[in-house]
Amino acid sequence: MKKSLFSLFLAVACVASAADKHGWISLFDGKSLAGWKANENPDTFKVENGELIVKGPRAHLFYVGDVNSGKFKNFELKLDISTRAKANSGVYFHTEFQKDGWPAKGYEVQVNNTHGDPKKTAGLYNVKDNLEAPAKDGEWFTMTIKVVGKHVTTSVNGKVIVDYTEEEQPQRKGNPGRLIASGTFALQGHDPGSEIHYKNIFVKPLP
Repeated sequence: MKKSLFSLFLAVACVASAADKHGWISLFDGKSLAGWKANENPDTFKVENGELIVKGPRAHLFYVGDVNSGKFKNFELKLDISTRAKANSGVYFHTEFQKDGWPAKGYEVQVNNTHGDPKKTAGLYNVKDNLEAPAKDGEWFTMTIKVVGKHVTTSVNGKVIVDYTEEEQPQRKGNPGRLIASGTFALQGHDPGSEIHYKNIFVKPLP
């Protein structure tokens, strides 16, 4: 019992030491894909000049690192993003690793400013979509996702884009796994014509 309590104390202490004074913890070291795992096309993801570049065939990069044991329920996530022309990507939460295909579990927060898909950045894909791009290609913007209980808010550069509370019995035609639960994060490589850059990926676990 004493040993298990000590191990728990060490785990909490390690997380606390990794957080800044505001509680933010880095998920991306800017040098490598340490703590992340790609599925069907790993070459879609690479790191250059402190940026995580997503470009190539469909693939998803899942967070599998040590922070919160890779499982998050209530949290705030923020990422700096720069899209290229006609790029499409997404940030999943409450998901889990799968070998191929579009993630069956969790919500996707869209990343798309000029791609042909009318569903634009910071919308909850196929749940509460945003139809107006809140940022421009080639310019860095900060996207934040906050989940507390059944309440989800997304914002771009401090402007709220989506404010959504999941219904008691949500209808999810074709995607029954798109529900508030708990899980990890994933970044999407959508297609070979899409190029998206990510950096400064931070999470703040919440009670």
